[in-house]
Amino acid sequence: MSESETPWVLSSRDTRGVVTLTLNRPARHNALSEALLDDLQGQLTELATDDSARVVVLTGAGASFCAGADIGEMRSASPERLGRVLASLDALPQPTVARVQGNAFGGALGLIAACDIAVGGEDIQLVFSEVRLGIVPAMIAPYVLRAVGARTARRLFLTAERFNGREAAKIGLLHEAMPPDALDSRAAQLVDQLLLGGPQAQAEAKQLVTQVAGRDPLRDGAVRQETEDRINRLRASAEGQEGLTAFLEKRPPGWTR
Repeated sequence: MSESETPWVLSSRDTRGVVTLTLNRPARHNALSEALLDDLQGQLTELATDDSARVVVLTGAGASFCAGADIGEMRSASPERLGRVLASLDALPQPTVARVQGNAFGGALGLIAACDIAVGGEDIQLVFSEVRLGIVPAMIAPYVLRAVGARTARRLFLTAERFNGREAAKIGLLHEAMPPDALDSRAAQLVDQLLLGGPQAQAEAKQLVTQVAGRDPLRDGAVRQETEDRINRLRASAEGQEGLTAFLEKRPPGWTR
């Protein structure tokens, strides 16, 4: 079967509602072609309204997570596709986990930064390679700066130096780095932990971080009122009532069954 005949993004779902999206151009180290980005965007759009999906894991087929943009297409392709994918990934109501192996270059680091949780092997190689091509990591910058901060981003954007998984964890691009043979088990453990949370509460928690990030409650009275309104609304919701009742009755809440 030729590359053009295979799905650009493989999607699988287990009985718990854990969806795994696998970038599927292993012969090209999962470089982000227009076709792959369109497929990924379609998958994310469907997941955004799929209440049966509980957790989304993003990974790559073969040796690498993702080699970044397809250089052959970059000279003429619009950056809009990648920007739309990053925004959709960031806004998914479900918790998202990036499982990173091998190499991750350029735009791939935006995918990692847009996920809620990112884990990878200690030996993986990462690089913001754009300046060596005479361009800049514009579309991924908002997500990367949120993860690593402006000072670290300035250095890595300018030098285009490679760094490994251990360094990625130190600067915050990964949450954890581990021996490659432990990556799958650690990703599975994180998924298990995520499944214990209420799905509505998790979606609201993601919105909460966006709502309050960078705001000072001592100077911004609106943030205090907004957060109070949110907790009052959730406490009175069906999911909130189930969670509190289950705790008092010393039983698992219904969403864990």
